[in-house]
Amino acid sequence: MKWGYIKNMKKIKIVNEPKYESKFNSFIYQEQAVDFVKDLEYGAIFHEQGLGKTKIALDLAIYWLSEKDIDTVLIVTKKGLVKNWEEETRIHSYLKTKVLDNNRNSNYYVFNSPTKLIITNFETISMELKRFKLFLKSRNVAVIIDESAKLKNPDSKLTKNFFELSPLFKKKIIMTGTPVANRPYDIWAQIFFLDGGKSLGNSFKEFKSKSDLTNKLAKNSEKREEFENFISQIFTKINDFSIRETKKSANITLPEKKYINIWTMFSPGQKELYDKLRKELILELKIDNKKSIDDVSSVLKRILRLEQITSNPRMLNEDITYSSGKEQELDSLVKQIINRDEKVIIWTNYIYNVNYFCEKYKKYNAVKISGSISTDDRNNSVKEFKTGNSKVLIATPQSAKEGLTLTVANNAIFYDRGFSLDDYLQAQDRIHRISQTKKCNIYNIMIRGSIDEWIHRLLLSKEKAAALVQNDISKGEYKNVADYSYEELIKKILEVEE
Repeated sequence: MKWGYIKNMKKIKIVNEPKYESKFNSFIYQEQAVDFVKDLEYGAIFHEQGLGKTKIALDLAIYWLSEKDIDTVLIVTKKGLVKNWEEETRIHSYLKTKVLDNNRNSNYYVFNSPTKLIITNFETISMELKRFKLFLKSRNVAVIIDESAKLKNPDSKLTKNFFELSPLFKKKIIMTGTPVANRPYDIWAQIFFLDGGKSLGNSFKEFKSKSDLTNKLAKNSEKREEFENFISQIFTKINDFSIRETKKSANITLPEKKYINIWTMFSPGQKELYDKLRKELILELKIDNKKSIDDVSSVLKRILRLEQITSNPRMLNEDITYSSGKEQELDSLVKQIINRDEKVIIWTNYIYNVNYFCEKYKKYNAVKISGSISTDDRNNSVKEFKTGNSKVLIATPQSAKEGLTLTVANNAIFYDRGFSLDDYLQAQDRIHRISQTKKCNIYNIMIRGSIDEWIHRLLLSKEKAAALVQNDISKGEYKNVADYSYEELIKKILEVEE
């Protein structure tokens, strides 16, 4: 076999060919996905979270390499998932892997090796852009992009780099369970990477204007109809190269996933602080023993501060002695779950809460995952939760929503939620996936009359719109469940006219 090489490097020959076989059989829907995309120039695998897209990707790599049309398969994933991909490759195949990371010296040897399967992260693509261009011109490379919603913003430098490299790949596959990560227009850049605008057009601005879930839809029936017609046709336009299965359509028998909304009230001091912020638009902060005055006249900052007060007012002022009205409900719920001899994941958007609740629940051997801890500590937390004595894991969705199978737990508590649909869906499906044997409980703890109500309604609206784009429901079904009332609710909460 002839191998291309980067300038000044000798050609490298393979002494022993890898064994192009999978160690385990696939589910039928996984085989169907491989068959659907394996001979296409580009394709999209949008299977719901928990349906084993990693297995599909590795079977694709084995097929391409065995057919000899592809020299190298490149897996691009998020930085925190690289180790997971290495492990899954060892479990499911006989392929040997090499990793491209932030070490330019070691990367040089990976680029010039005869490696068949390379794993890297998104940021390394940008860092090594020049060498990637040379590499892709010297070999026949197929790329599989895991969690492709990372490329949802066409104006970001990262996404533009991928657009630049796109024509140099011989085959291109994107994978995500949430292609509409937050808004219907999130899908445009991912598809543009594949086909250069053939199916969804060349103008993101135009696509966004027609598919934006805006506040204007609430009172304008004509705009609503245009919006619903447009997003209902998106999947049809990409149907020739896109495949999606849900747990239901794939006939995967999983235990029931039950949603339980727990509504509570503000604590007295918390309610006073919340109302004061709404009326006066200023907030006294004390963090790390430093006092300051925060101007929250900006709508976005006001929303953020209202979220924080609703979640845990102590994160804004360390002198506060009262707790959130949510905390008592959380304590009671955690105790019930532990008494059932079950494990629980507590999800929160705030690192302060991760540390606070990890300390509070240390009697349950609580462990934590957040962006503030090292990869080794993160892996140790996962190991202790899976195989040790830990009954409680506290985590931020941003650091643990993807790549983890945490089916040792069958309870997920959302102590607070942000605006991201992707965060919410990915996080809850850490427990509701293949290998789960118990009924899964998804708890949402919310305070009546707070910003929680708006977030809850907004996420439901986003979820239904995403389902329509992804062809999970019909336009008629969407009309029956669509709710655009979040506009009036946020205006009421913020006491603004627009």
